[in-house]
This record gives sequence, C-alpha cells and structure tokens, in this order.
Amino acid sequence: MRLWHEYMLPRLPRQQLLGQHRECAALRGSGWGRPHMTVNYVFTHSPYKLYQYHLLVMQEMKRRGYQPDPLWYDSLYRGKSTPAYSELLAVTLTTPIYPEHDQHYWVECEENLKGKGILI
Repeated sequence: MRLWHEYMLPRLPRQQLLGQHRECAALRGSGWGRPHMTVNYVFTHSPYKLYQYHLLVMQEMKRRGYQPDPLWYDSLYRGKSTPAYSELLAVTLTTPIYPEHDQHYWVECEENLKGKGILI
C-alpha cells in the first residue's frame, strides 16, 4: 500500500492511478487503522484528509475519462461493506494535504516507480 505524492497524480500511468483509487477506497473502508508501514502516517490525521486526497485522485481519473462511483464523493461513505461515518468533521485543505508528502517523500516515490520501470 502506498499513497503516491499528490503532485505525481497527473503524471502517474493508468495502472498506478487506478490502483491509487483502489488504495484510497480500501483505506477509507475497512482498511482504516490497519497498520501498514508505508501508510501509517495517514492514520495520524483525520480521515477527512484521506477523503481530500481521494478527491484529487478522482479528479485526475475524471480528467482522463474515467468515471469513479459517485458514492465516493460523499465524505461519510466508506464502501459497500463498511458502515458510513455518522459524522466526520471537515478539516482545512492544506497543500500538500499530508505534510509527509515533502521532497524526501517525492524522491522515495520516484525511486519506487523507477523500480517498476516507470520514469516520472
């Protein structure tokens, strides 16, 4: 599991972008709070930040002609098998959304993609 640096989203190949949508959906659903080394930082923030990040992913998907399920545009929605939040306080949008998405993280993501034969 990995959330790519948000500034990489427009440059990700199709497979990684669609995979990112699946990762966001999993994390917003029953994956929330399940430890995983590369995404543990997400759980130190409000789930609303993950919703904000997922919106960026879906915006890029739409730009490329994909149509994400409209249910994911609801911040309370957590997928078909996980009950929705009854309430989720909005948090101020920051840039980047996650402070962990810094220059060091960019390089880490870039190296990961290079290992897959993808140059950004």
